[in-house]
Amino acid sequence: MLEHGGRLRRAAQHYGIAVADWVDLSTGINPNAYPAPAVPASAWQRLPEDDDGLDAAAAAYYGSSALLAVAGSQPAIQALPAVLSGARVSLLAPSYAEHAHAWRARAPHFFAADADAAEAAEAAEAAEAAVDASDIVVLVQPNNPTGALFERSRLLDWHARLARRGGWLVVDEAFIDPTPDASLAPMAGADGLVVLRSLGKFFGLAGARVGFVLAPAAVRAQLAEQLGPWTISGPARHVARSALADVAWQAGARAQLRRDGQRLAQLLRRAGLGGCTGTCLFQWIALPELPAAAALHHALAQRGILTRLFTHPPALRFGLPPDEAGWSRLEQALAACRAPA
Repeated sequence: MLEHGGRLRRAAQHYGIAVADWVDLSTGINPNAYPAPAVPASAWQRLPEDDDGLDAAAAAYYGSSALLAVAGSQPAIQALPAVLSGARVSLLAPSYAEHAHAWRARAPHFFAADADAAEAAEAAEAAEAAVDASDIVVLVQPNNPTGALFERSRLLDWHARLARRGGWLVVDEAFIDPTPDASLAPMAGADGLVVLRSLGKFFGLAGARVGFVLAPAAVRAQLAEQLGPWTISGPARHVARSALADVAWQAGARAQLRRDGQRLAQLLRRAGLGGCTGTCLFQWIALPELPAAAALHHALAQRGILTRLFTHPPALRFGLPPDEAGWSRLEQALAACRAPA
């Protein structure tokens, strides 16, 4: 099992701070989640039914009916290597580690997307070469943990080049909901394209374990056969259907996340952590050495602020505080820590 954010109970035990006394910024999940409606008793008492309106709500939200409901993105990430053929696999790095873990048997090639101005041209050239040399390209859009966002036209070009020779572009859009115009989901069903979506980040419903694979019919059929029936519980389907159909809440959440994302970036820069990148839901700070990153992570944890520590490359990821008290605690904790230069 790989390490992920959200290990709050472990941190509470390690630092001797009660769970309720932490500000958990380790996950990149919207701290102001969709207000889940009451679940009818029938959702608990009957087996889930796939004609309950969830697929229709998802099709309207994503702009495509070429989708399969799954228990979050993770089962699909693990199952896709058994469904997609191709010997040469390239993955974006650094990125969400579960993708590399799932494709490890094919000894994937890794390419970078994030580079400073001096290396940007070299990184772009390496990425283009990876596409031309691959049967399958896997990336996260926007990237987790760096926040890099590819131009949609560039991804469309990559998809076209791969599809022409029977290849695949797999795009994990877990964090794209605040910027829906960048999504490739409306193209779902086209040969050579697989898009993964979930309700965990933007909607803040990570515990519901609801996601979707948008892909050609043959891929969806093979995944459905592998994953089996009733992958999503009845109560989770009920809540997800409501969230996907609530256009007013979605618009308000996007506006709030844009404001909060800018606020977080500004707060980190004022604390001396320049060069942060990210999305509306998190900010990523690359540090020159692992000891510096680990020291800041530890110093914040001693003050009840949980961040996500990365070792390759050394970095910290900060999610959004849940309320004004959380914002104040983060600002005070950063002020109390000597931020590395």
